[in-house]
Amino acid sequence: MIALYFIINIASFFIPFLYSFQKKMRFIQYWKSVFLAISIVAIPFLIWDVWFTNMGVWGFNSAYLLGPKIANLPFEEVLFFFCIPYASIFTHYALLHFFPKLALSKQVTKWITVILLFITVLVLFFNYDKWYTFVNFSVFVVILSYAFVTKNSSLNSFYLTFLVVLIPFFIVNGLLTGSFIEEQVVWYNNAENLGIRLGTVPVEDIFYAFSMLFGATMLIEKLKPIFNKKNDR
Repeated sequence: MIALYFIINIASFFIPFLYSFQKKMRFIQYWKSVFLAISIVAIPFLIWDVWFTNMGVWGFNSAYLLGPKIANLPFEEVLFFFCIPYASIFTHYALLHFFPKLALSKQVTKWITVILLFITVLVLFFNYDKWYTFVNFSVFVVILSYAFVTKNSSLNSFYLTFLVVLIPFFIVNGLLTGSFIEEQVVWYNNAENLGIRLGTVPVEDIFYAFSMLFGATMLIEKLKPIFNKKNDR
């Protein structure tokens, strides 16, 4: 199906966007903060994407693409960095709306963070020659270290909501990496990653998603008060 990647993007975005207008939650009231944060985070990730595509770290199957390209990236790949983060971040805030006490204690969050940092630094040390692993885990370490040092409270709940976000994440990424279809939409050069797959999804993709989504979430929380002040004037 030539439009498969485009359909996956739109299908992922459409229902969360519709539910953003739900009267009780009214997630759409934060649209300025959300779309600005997603756009800011998308910039370095898109640069990273172009770089790795040109290097052959990953690539795209034209059989599932509409054809237009932006900076050597399929149009659908660019769309991915807006549709998927929006759907995922909406899920995060929806869970917090309906379960406002959904959060780990500060102590548990601290220890999870320390353990994750230790594991990722260890993996980095032994896999510095693999481009996707090295860059991906480096970004993860920087973002998680920043959250740890600044004692970012969003992390307490994000660890839990991210586990839920991983369910649609594995469905979408599974489709993109060859689950349930004849060929991959997105292929990976296994010489540049750990070679560990969860189904068809490289394990690095989980850390990639975490960095992108939590980075946007931190920005949203910083932007919310700014836009709220402007609306109050």
